[in-house]
Amino acid sequence: MRLAVQIAPQHAPYEKIRDTAAELEELGVDILFNWDHFFPLSGERDGLHFESWTMLAALAEQTSRVELGALVNCNSYRNPHLQADMARTIDHISAHGTGTGRFIFGTGSGWFERDYDEYGYEFGTVGSRLDALARDLPVIEERWGKLNPAPTREIPILIGGGGERKTLRIVAQHADIWHSFSDAPTLERKLGILATHGDAVGRDVSEIEISVEVSRKTHAEAEELHTLGGTLFTVGISGPHYDLAKVGDWLAWRDALNAP
Repeated sequence: MRLAVQIAPQHAPYEKIRDTAAELEELGVDILFNWDHFFPLSGERDGLHFESWTMLAALAEQTSRVELGALVNCNSYRNPHLQADMARTIDHISAHGTGTGRFIFGTGSGWFERDYDEYGYEFGTVGSRLDALARDLPVIEERWGKLNPAPTREIPILIGGGGERKTLRIVAQHADIWHSFSDAPTLERKLGILATHGDAVGRDVSEIEISVEVSRKTHAEAEELHTLGGTLFTVGISGPHYDLAKVGDWLAWRDALNAP
């Protein structure tokens, strides 16, 4: 079982974000995530905020053990070929010392309308954005096979979202990790739907890692999710004062469950 921390890149200077990432790696978290937005999602709407991919490249150079990625990249904001190349580049940056990259390509269809409006992207509809994600993921995967140098490993694809008709079908086709905000009954139902999509596309979905957000859940609730198959649990922290005590509590919980 693994613990990830999403460092919301809002309401804090970059130096604070950088130092927080270093502390989290030292504490022993397994994965560091940020998010792919251009404005804060909570608090002062025009507060401090930083861009996702450039930050991930810096964190890839700074760290040496943790995996890292966005939770999640917005597919709408960048050409799929460019996304593939950026992911490959961060994969190589993160491989220093070991030769194997630590980048996770977390992606989704996008939802925050202000990002689209202020940066000039077409917002479209939920359906059109999901159709674009389904169209672009094969392009990204194909581009990884053409790049020189190639990625250092098969870059894991994490897909976020719980839409039962389109999103979970895309998960069944492409994801190595599926992330959601489900409670236990919801997760149980959606895993059944995911298995149905897997049958339809010829994929054994048991090989997909199940990731769940637990920031507002109790340990008992997280253990229910673990019983259903969850093995990656994500805690979100936000600036200006990143709460590492909360992370420490979840790390102790992870270690207790992982103990022989």
